[in-house]
This record gives sequence, structure tokens and C-alpha cells, in this order.
Amino acid sequence: MFTLPNLYAGTAVVVSSLLAPNVQALPAPASNADPLAASVNAYRAAPGACDGSPAAPVVALTQQPALAGLRIGAGTFIESALERAGYAVEEAQAVHVTGPEDAQAAMTVLARTYCKVLLSDRFSAVGSYREGTTWTVVLARPAPPLPSMTYPDWREAGREILDEVNQARASARACGDQSFKAAPPLAWNPALGNAALAHSQDMATRRYFSHHARDGSQAAERALRAGYTWRRVGENIAFGQRSPREAVEGWLDSPGHCANIMNRDFTEMGAAYGVTPQRQAGIIYWTQVFGTPH
Repeated sequence: MFTLPNLYAGTAVVVSSLLAPNVQALPAPASNADPLAASVNAYRAAPGACDGSPAAPVVALTQQPALAGLRIGAGTFIESALERAGYAVEEAQAVHVTGPEDAQAAMTVLARTYCKVLLSDRFSAVGSYREGTTWTVVLARPAPPLPSMTYPDWREAGREILDEVNQARASARACGDQSFKAAPPLAWNPALGNAALAHSQDMATRRYFSHHARDGSQAAERALRAGYTWRRVGENIAFGQRSPREAVEGWLDSPGHCANIMNRDFTEMGAAYGVTPQRQAGIIYWTQVFGTPH
């Protein structure tokens, strides 16, 4: 039984405001190539109050040139703009103000209006830019490294999936309306790993998401093609998750995928990832192939 997983994606929000400064200026930060970003960090180090309540200092943000290089127009989706800039982001938010003549005055208004955003621990990077009298601050949390950086040998990621799966199989589990007893651990099978790799890479290269490959093959045919003579075969696929653990967690949350994982009739497994060739998004496709040999 083949089913598709949920897609997990980061969120991005654009917040804007048109304001003119009319409050006491904050202390100026040290000289910096991105003075408004430096002001944000100076504010995070000593915020004083936020919305009338005392605010504790928070860690400084890393100044990121890619964020300062953005230009976010009306209707622009910030995540797409960051992808075009080559910055893989998990979450981002932009705030801006129109009217101030310098960075210090802009920071004064931003701190008064968007203190919760500027002090948020959801972000780890910052950049800013100015267009005329409009000042924009972009805050972001970059996406985790691609598996190709963490697991340059795809087999390492596949075996981590195997470990996560065997931990899940070690205990009884409900997969939707179905209840499963604990199952014996699966063994790694190189041929099934190669079948998983071929399908992940094909989906990533051709940018589709299906158990039905572009050449017309299904999981059973791909397993045979990889040299695996099977009595039973099954497949889980996913895309968007950044790590083996996230992929397995997504499968376990989906009844059909979970049932494949807990199926006692399967005795072997292979798994792999494929990454899109585009450097901007680097979307990850995961394939997990189960089998029982003849």
C-alpha cells in the first residue's frame, strides 16, 4: 500500500508599517556597514521595555549580506525572494518604516512598533536596506544544512533512517485506526538502498513527487532493476524534510506510511535522499524501500 506524506515547509511573514518618527532617539550603535542591523543588535543587548513591560536582553543576530541585498516589493513572498538570493530559509519576517532620515531614527520607531519581532528568539540572522526614506529590517532563521553536507555518503542517511525505523518497530504502535504489535528490526539491504537512491534522485532531478516514476516504473520494478528478487515490496516517499529523523517522523504521522514501517512481513530496507540541482531551494526528496526476499 503506497500513500503520500504530508509536506512540511517553513513559514514566512511580511509585516509592514508606514510611520513617521516622533519619539526620543535610541543611542547610536557602533559604526557598521549595515547600521540599522547593528542598531537591532544594540537594542537586543539592552531593550529596556517592550510594550510597556520589562524586556530581557537576547543574543545578537548574525548580520547576513543576503538579507541586506533583498528588495521586497508589494506582494513579494519573502521566502521566494530569499531563495532567489541563494539563502535557504526556515522562517523569515520583514518589518519596515517610512519617514526617518537616518538609521538611528528608523530604529527608534521600529523598536517602539515591532519590539516583539525584533526581540524574538525565532531568528538568528538580520540584514537591512534603505530605499529612499523607507527602511526595511529582514530577520531570518536559515534552514538546516542539506543532507549532502551532513551526510555526503547517502548510505549514512539511509542507515540513520533504518535506526529510526527500528526504534519505532521496537514498540507497539497505532497507525491511524490500525494497531500494530512490536516488530523485529529490519536489516539494511544495499540493493534496496540503490533502488531508493535512484528514485530519490530521479524525483529531485525531474521535480516530481510520485511512486510512479517518469519512466513508468513502480517500486517493485525498480527493486528488481536494482537486483533485488522480492517476495514482497513496499515504498514510502517524502519531500521537504531536512533530516532523516524528520522524514521518519513525518512517515510515522501518516497512517499508510506508518503501516509500512510497522509491517512485520517486511524484513529488509534501504533508504536514500536526492536534492534538487538548483542551489537556491535545495528541496530534498526521500525514498524508503521495504522488502522481503525470495
